[in-house]
Amino acid sequence: MQISARRVAHVIFRARELDTKVARWDNPGDAVDSDAILESRRGDATEAELREFIAGLPEDQQAELVAIMWLGRDTYEADEWNEAVETAYAEKTTPTEDYLLGIPMLSDYLESGLEKLGVDVGDVEEDFL
Repeated sequence: MQISARRVAHVIFRARELDTKVARWDNPGDAVDSDAILESRRGDATEAELREFIAGLPEDQQAELVAIMWLGRDTYEADEWNEAVETAYAEKTTPTEDYLLGIPMLSDYLESGLEKLGVDVGDVEEDFL
């Protein structure tokens, strides 16, 4: 693998942040504790930062990031790693960041994909907490 587990963990961590955000909270009369809600606001840097991070990866690492997601989604098995990476190169029609950020459960798929490759995400993810 050319992409480091730390870089994948960075994407996982940021994708989780995006997943936990909700649309802007405009109903203060609701019984939900609005102070505990992570709102997605215009100009929020989380998505922009993640897009920039993925776009800044070398092409081979972008392909591997897609392949890791596919492993986690059970599109490929770990022993099909080379085929998954080659397919990610061959089938790229949109920017990788657009493709990946359009995948529901991206962080879960990336974590599962790394686990299938024998990488313990917990060890690397601690750097981001």
